[in-house]
Amino acid sequence: MRRSTSITIAAMFAALYAVITILETTLGGPITFGPIQVRVSDALLPLAMVFGLPSAVGAFIGTVLANSYTGLGLIDIIFGSIANLVACVLSAKFSRGNPIIATLYPVVVVTAVVGSYLPIYFQGVPQWLLYAGVAGGEIIACIVLGLPLLLAIRRYWGRTGKMEQRRE
Repeated sequence: MRRSTSITIAAMFAALYAVITILETTLGGPITFGPIQVRVSDALLPLAMVFGLPSAVGAFIGTVLANSYTGLGLIDIIFGSIANLVACVLSAKFSRGNPIIATLYPVVVVTAVVGSYLPIYFQGVPQWLLYAGVAGGEIIACIVLGLPLLLAIRRYWGRTGKMEQRRE
């Protein structure tokens, strides 16, 4: 993949993730940053299977921007962004072209990481409820919304689903 293509993909994912999350926060309120989190923007995370590591970098930058906007704090900015980066890298490198696996990595990673630090912000809410809230939101975002999006984009780039293999 050419450097200009990689930069464009990273910028596109950063902008999309940040704008969608900030719009969700503005319109939907605490559902994107509360004990129960449904972020429509997380539907972009499994797309790393097709767009590769540049999309992971873009999702990381977009998460830093979006989480800075919300005001939850430095822990959320750092660890939420790293969780999305790790989830995207796993989807890009280890999904083996399987869209189901690509959608499961973000669900598992984001639930484990974000669910672990949410008690800092939501004291008194049971830990299991925080994990369940994040997991439920990730299932909605990554599987219910992200899987059809991933399949449609993958169809465009052919059976392998790798963008760099498409030739015009």
